[in-house]
Amino acid sequence: MDDPAQLSEYGKILSLAIVGLILVCGTIFMAKLISPKKPNPIKQSTYECGEEARGTSWVQFNPRFYVVALVFLLFDVELIFIFPWATVFGNAEFIAWDGRWGWFTMIEMAIFIGILIVGLVYVWKNGDLNWIKPKTEIPRVDVPIPASAYDSINQKTYSIRSYQQITSEQTEPVKAEKPALAKPGFTPRFKKAKD
Repeated sequence: MDDPAQLSEYGKILSLAIVGLILVCGTIFMAKLISPKKPNPIKQSTYECGEEARGTSWVQFNPRFYVVALVFLLFDVELIFIFPWATVFGNAEFIAWDGRWGWFTMIEMAIFIGILIVGLVYVWKNGDLNWIKPKTEIPRVDVPIPASAYDSINQKTYSIRSYQQITSEQTEPVKAEKPALAKPGFTPRFKKAKD
């Protein structure tokens, strides 16, 4: 790099970033300038995969999405490390230089994948990959009443009596009347603050 007119590697990256920024800003500006502006209620409505949007967008988000995303990222990063490993260490020149090189890289990658598989098995056994975690618990309350007393009550059959006799007068439709407003059950009394 004796010639000062040449760009360094960082200069090339900077010039590429500047050209990219100019292209993106230019296309956004041209779209703003050329695009037709005819708003209507359909264009300004919220689009949710063809369904009508209802309610507010502030909804509770299930935290299990984060667990699935983290497991995905874990194995995505694994692929990022496996591709360069396969291209660099699968080179025939390295293997021809020393035959042990291929075995070393194979064992190294087996250890790496083994650690990731152990992590996946741990997450799987913990139940973090299950979307719905069933928790069946029988409620227990410490009371002095024996369980046999509850069993005898539950086993007993009870007869149901009718407490109202339906007459022909009650079968006719009755006009609905406005319910009377209930009076408050107490009268509030406020004490004056003493100065």
